[in-house]
Parts: sequence; C-alpha cells; structure tokens
Amino acid sequence: MIPVLYRDPSLLVCVKPAGVLSQPAPGEEESLLSLLGAQEDCVLYPVHRLDRGVGGVMVCAKTSRAAAALSAAVQSRILEKIYLCVTRGCPQQPEAMLQDLLLHDRARNKSFVVARKRSGVKEASLSYRVLAQDGTRALLAVRLHTGRTHQIRVQLASRGWPLLGDGKYGGGAGEIALWSYRLSFPHPVTHKAMSFTQAPSGGIWDDFGSPVL
Repeated sequence: MIPVLYRDPSLLVCVKPAGVLSQPAPGEEESLLSLLGAQEDCVLYPVHRLDRGVGGVMVCAKTSRAAAALSAAVQSRILEKIYLCVTRGCPQQPEAMLQDLLLHDRARNKSFVVARKRSGVKEASLSYRVLAQDGTRALLAVRLHTGRTHQIRVQLASRGWPLLGDGKYGGGAGEIALWSYRLSFPHPVTHKAMSFTQAPSGGIWDDFGSPVL
C-alpha cells in the first residue's frame, strides 16, 4: 500500500517508496503511477519524478488540467522541493548555494559538471544547509532551484560529498541516502497554498534522529 497524504478531485499527494519507478519505462511493468492508479482506482498524470532509488513526497495530477497547471508550476519554480540527504564527507560551510553547468550523458544515464556552455549543457542551482554531522557524514537539507537529471547527486559529489549509497557518483554500495522531504505549491484549481512533509525513517536516517529545518 502506497501512503497517501492528500487527495481531492484534482490531485493526489503520496509517499513514493524507494526502489519504485516514478513513471512507466520500456521493459518495466510497474511504476508509481500504475500502482497508485490501481490502488486509488483513477487515472494519474505525471507532474515530476524522483530517481528510482529515491523515496519521499510526490504529487500526481488526476486531470489533464491539473497536470498542466502543476507542470507549469514546476517549470516556473513555483513548486518548491526540499530534500534530505546524507553525504560521505562534510561541507566546511554550514550553508551555501551551489551553481554549476551540467551535461547529461543519456547513453550512460549520468550527469557531469562541465566548465563551459555548449550544446546540451544546462545551468543548475541548489542551496543546502547542514542539519547534523558526525565527523565523516553529514545530514543536509537541500532546496532545488532547478530540476536537472541527478542534480543533487552530481553537484554534491563534484565537491567531494557524494551521497551515501550512490554508487554511480562515488558514494559506495547500498540504498541511496536521498529523500523528498517537502513539497510546496499552489493548488492547480483553487490556488490555495499547499505544503506536505514526510520525514524518512529506518537505516541511515535513524542515525541522525528527526530533522529540524
């Protein structure tokens, strides 16, 4: 059973389990949309996505109108996303904004920080705050200002702070320590401000206790 935080005729907010695809993919029978659609007995439209290994709060639309409005909120950065992550290594600054140029290699499904603009290169920006650390690891709250492929993973790893469990970017084996903690956005019909939060639990997350943002 996929936890549902909120539902109305226009949208549904849920907690995506880590390990489940956000959207259908070639050769894959199950995704969050198909599982949740069957559970709720409705058709769902994608608005944004999380990497397969990442869990946490997601919003799905129940109508094409709501999907268009929410997708526009994502593009205009009105929909705000805050993530929690655990890094191998600790940033020296307690908080900062990181800005990079990223190139996504589709064949390898991997992003890279590059030095100059060229075809396929996109600007990426995020800000982080250190919530706790133990000398070798740090719990960070990350606010995305852009939505690039693997953005948090590659921007932090490029500075020597790969996410624990992120083998693709140098964080070692295991479950990737990245979680969608909070989503805030205007309702696509009523325009009422909405915000949903879900803290992670179990495994590495329990080492740091409840996050205080």
